Amino acid sequence: MQKRRLGKTELQVTAIGFGGIPIQRLSETEAVNVVRTAVEQGINFIDTARGYTTSEERIGLALAGGLRDQVYLASKTMSRDAAGFRRDIEISLRYMRTDYLDLYQFHNVRSSEAWQKIIGPGGALEAALRAKEEGLIRHIGVTGHVCEVLLEVIENEHIETVQVPFNPVETKPLEQLFPRALELDLGIIAMKPLAGGAINRADLALRWILQHQVAVAIPGSGSLTELEQNLAVGADLRPLTVAEEAELSEITGKLDDDFCRRCEYCLPCPNQIDIPTMFLFEGYVTRYNLKDWAAGRYAALEVKADACEECGICEGRCPYGLPIREKLKRVRAIFEG
Repeated sequence: MQKRRLGKTELQVTAIGFGGIPIQRLSETEAVNVVRTAVEQGINFIDTARGYTTSEERIGLALAGGLRDQVYLASKTMSRDAAGFRRDIEISLRYMRTDYLDLYQFHNVRSSEAWQKIIGPGGALEAALRAKEEGLIRHIGVTGHVCEVLLEVIENEHIETVQVPFNPVETKPLEQLFPRALELDLGIIAMKPLAGGAINRADLALRWILQHQVAVAIPGSGSLTELEQNLAVGADLRPLTVAEEAELSEITGKLDDDFCRRCEYCLPCPNQIDIPTMFLFEGYVTRYNLKDWAAGRYAALEVKADACEECGICEGRCPYGLPIREKLKRVRAIFEG
């Protein structure tokens, strides 16, 4: 499989990596088998997160017995303060049965305020730099969905990689984020390469993504069949033909009428509903079959979809004309009955 340089980390990563979300819904035996097969077939970049329930533990179990040295391990934390970051890195190391992680990322940084907390006194960056000095992590990265925020974050000298949703539907990073990231020699990681499972032609979507400046795409593999499809792309990275481009455009065109790209133009909601997160959790149910996991996180939200008073302000802001009020009703039906 083709390997690419992950920016200034100098890590040589396979163009197709392994996204750690879907293995949560598998049995432990199935999850271990999928991860081990991925590594044995050549994938050398595995991405997970502290918040992905059993994912880190299953990856650690799969890599036990000699496979750890064949891969680069990446995980993430939502902690914004030093104490929380330290707690999470220690848990990640223990669960993944390793002495160090190749990449640890500040997860889902979605506002300038969150970033200022991370880099401020007592913030998570202090703990990250300390962990790096101690050899617990090798490199520091960031993930997020808001390009404008990520453009601020990547100017920090300690950030070495940026992970962002990028696929034939979500193309905004091409406009500003990727050019600046490349100027800074950052490694670019494409998450949500299949738009959260909405794109049903993994081969076309992944080949399209890897025609751009991405170092590694990290599709999830919820079965050996899905893994084989992803591996096949990595083994034959041909440019899309004109006919394939047209087919992909037809597929993505069908998503345009009712597909949330998490641009956040709909915010702020007068009732403080985090609208994109509503649809994100809905996608975990309808596309990833992770209803229990998503339901737990939905239940923890202070403001839920039932707070919508159907004022319609959000729909007036949405650049894609999505029927947000109706979509929020579907979210209520899924999580609140």
